[in-house]
Amino acid sequence: MGKLHELQSKGQSIWLDFIRRDMLESGELKDMVADGIRGLTSNPTIFQKAIGGSADYDGAIRDALAANPALGPKDVYETLAVRDIQDAADALHPVYDDSAATDGYVSLEVSPLLAADTEGTIAEAHRLWALVARPNLMIKVPATPQGIPAIEELIAAGINVNATLMFSMADYEAVAQAYVRGVRRADNPARIASVASFFVSRVDTTVDTALEVIGTDAALNQRGKAAVANAKLAYDRYLEIFAGPDFADQVERGAQPQRVLWASTGVKNPAYSDVLYVEPLIGPATVNTMPPATIDAFLDHGDAANAALTDAVDVARSDIASLADLGVDLDAITQQLQDDGVRSFADSFDDLLATVAKKIDQLS
Repeated sequence: MGKLHELQSKGQSIWLDFIRRDMLESGELKDMVADGIRGLTSNPTIFQKAIGGSADYDGAIRDALAANPALGPKDVYETLAVRDIQDAADALHPVYDDSAATDGYVSLEVSPLLAADTEGTIAEAHRLWALVARPNLMIKVPATPQGIPAIEELIAAGINVNATLMFSMADYEAVAQAYVRGVRRADNPARIASVASFFVSRVDTTVDTALEVIGTDAALNQRGKAAVANAKLAYDRYLEIFAGPDFADQVERGAQPQRVLWASTGVKNPAYSDVLYVEPLIGPATVNTMPPATIDAFLDHGDAANAALTDAVDVARSDIASLADLGVDLDAITQQLQDDGVRSFADSFDDLLATVAKKIDQLS
């Protein structure tokens, strides 16, 4: 049994945080699925690197312009992205079928420029859902104050949602309750799926900086602990909401729990283990979406033996509490991380459209 299959046996699904045309056309993604990959996520940064960093899309851009020379960068990007998402969804459809619609999903993000626009997000999600036309599509919606009601409305309408850009317990609570409300309103919740994408590594990056500014031994000893502790507490709340009596009536209607998905799992501090955000977060009914380098690191030297997610939750609570004692405002940090994340994705979307525009000029 390979390591990714071993994780699956412990209840954790590994999704690939990457997409590029050549891996779809060569059959590489199908091979990865056979090796244990059970889903795929994308974002504007991934598409910007894929389109701008290779000639893989040049033929498709020429074809799109030949069919309609008036297409702008956004239209061309959408043509490319929709085809990639459709092809990836088709490659993962056997997983979707075999897992009874639990896994096998591919995520496509609504425009980050709509992060503060509830109605615009809802309309864009419906449009993309119809355009891709695959049952194993997930629409990514940021967990901003304006995104929370959009998540509820989309779930109620039967659209799969990947709620993203979550950094805090408050973010998680809002997303989980939006999902519960949406499922209760849904006519047929049995084929609705959703994940709550809880970002990990960026929490350590920012908290560590604050601890280093404080500079005491007590502060420095807390470096590298906040992200995993924060994630463990989110999962503990997941168990309270979805494994308890409050959601039982919806399980009887066929509803799935909204699994927690660990996002931003690539380690940014070279002093830390490159599987820091994999091994401690192995647990039932979870997803870990990893970039290729993190998958390679885990396959090379990661340990799938222990499902450690429910271990030492009291220690995790103590680690989070100690931040406040040291003068670190975790709530302010996580809010800033979400604000920065929205801004970063919007900037990446602008960069993506600029990259496509440059390609159009080169290929016209």
